Amino acid sequence: MLAATLINPMIPILKLTDTVGTALDWMDEFRIGQLVVADAGIYKGIVSEDILFDITDSTQPISRIIIQHEDVFATEDHHPYELLRLVNEFALDVIPVVHEGKAVSGSILVRDLVERFVSELGIQEKGAVLVLKIAERDYSLSEISRLIESNGTKVLSSYYSSSESLHPADQSLLTLKLNRTNITPVIATLERFGYDIEEAHANDPIESVDQERLDMLLRYLAT
Repeated sequence: MLAATLINPMIPILKLTDTVGTALDWMDEFRIGQLVVADAGIYKGIVSEDILFDITDSTQPISRIIIQHEDVFATEDHHPYELLRLVNEFALDVIPVVHEGKAVSGSILVRDLVERFVSELGIQEKGAVLVLKIAERDYSLSEISRLIESNGTKVLSSYYSSSESLHPADQSLLTLKLNRTNITPVIATLERFGYDIEEAHANDPIESVDQERLDMLLRYLAT
């Protein structure tokens, strides 16, 4: 899944000659707060609803309005991880996609990106979620996967938070989405091999983990 496959052909690209009123009408129609601007097909930046609302004359052309993010765009071969980084860093509603010479290929709606990304990660599938606290020197996804699979369970997706950015004392978090809801045997195996279960979320009761470890929902799945 690359950026080119996520382009929404229905989202219009603004020209510099289009008016503020036209831009606002399109934003309202597609329920988005930003639109990509191009000049003769070449990417110029993004205009935002917040700025356009402050313009009293709706007949003003876009060329006279503040255009932001002229250096913020994705190429057609960008991976969703790179797209999400742009969204997070620049608070985007749409992601401009360009090819050679900054020619605009189209726009990606962030809500479409998130929906596809969630689908790819298997988040919507029924199954448990485990969060392990791991010292970075001990981190081995292949070893952890082997232990989980020894109980007839598979890892659908994983998310690793390094200690450098989030956690002190060389402690990182590994979040695992599994394809089973009954994960008591999985937890027993991981704990037997010295892994610290930080959180566990499942539809079936978990017998060997303190209830205190179940009091937090995985926030990253909801954002």
